[in-house]
Amino acid sequence: MILFIKLLLAHLLGDFIWQPTSWVIHKEANKHKSIYLYLHILLHGFLTVILVGKISFIPYAVLIVFTHGIIDLIKLNFQKNETKRTWFVVDQIAHLLILTGVVFLYQNDNLNFYGFDNRFWILITGIVLVTKPASIFIKTIISIWSPESQNSHQDNSLANAGNYIGILERLFIICFILTGHFEAIGFLLAAKSIFRFGDLKEAKDRKLTEYVMIGTLISFGIAILIGLAMQSLLLQLL
Repeated sequence: MILFIKLLLAHLLGDFIWQPTSWVIHKEANKHKSIYLYLHILLHGFLTVILVGKISFIPYAVLIVFTHGIIDLIKLNFQKNETKRTWFVVDQIAHLLILTGVVFLYQNDNLNFYGFDNRFWILITGIVLVTKPASIFIKTIISIWSPESQNSHQDNSLANAGNYIGILERLFIICFILTGHFEAIGFLLAAKSIFRFGDLKEAKDRKLTEYVMIGTLISFGIAILIGLAMQSLLLQLL
């Protein structure tokens, strides 16, 4: 695990901390002709070797440098202005997968999903459950109410913002329950109420207020139930 942490630190330093914006702009404009692309790749190799601190790791550092360059070149050649965000995510995931693969290759380990502790599967299942499945469940329940003013205010809101806010609040609730901070759930509910108060007050629509309250309470209720279920199952494994 410590090897992956060191490789991750080298990646973060090379990709974010010590890569000037001017390098990024030059790479996007000149792609494979940019000298900063190769300086960026060499920087990753240098940081990897220094942080790992083992001569035996040098061939694997070369592998990381080579694959990093390939991934960056693919992103630079295929990304467009409107797809930069998508390619950024794909780029970072690809780099992390490479680092993970190098760790297993260097340590001569096999990725064995059966080796994960039962607590891991409980945590992963609970986290997945409170994301999109819970959002779909809540949307289905409250679909019988659809205040007209909701549609008229959608233009002033970020796309799918409500959905992402709901997912994040449920993840926070899971964390609060599993760490024993139930009081924080009340602060989260109060904070959300304060931020939504202005919108609901301006809407002057009782139906919209009730619609938002129902959705919020269902979201909190689902997260609390799932969190308590996870906590119970985890305690049984102790």
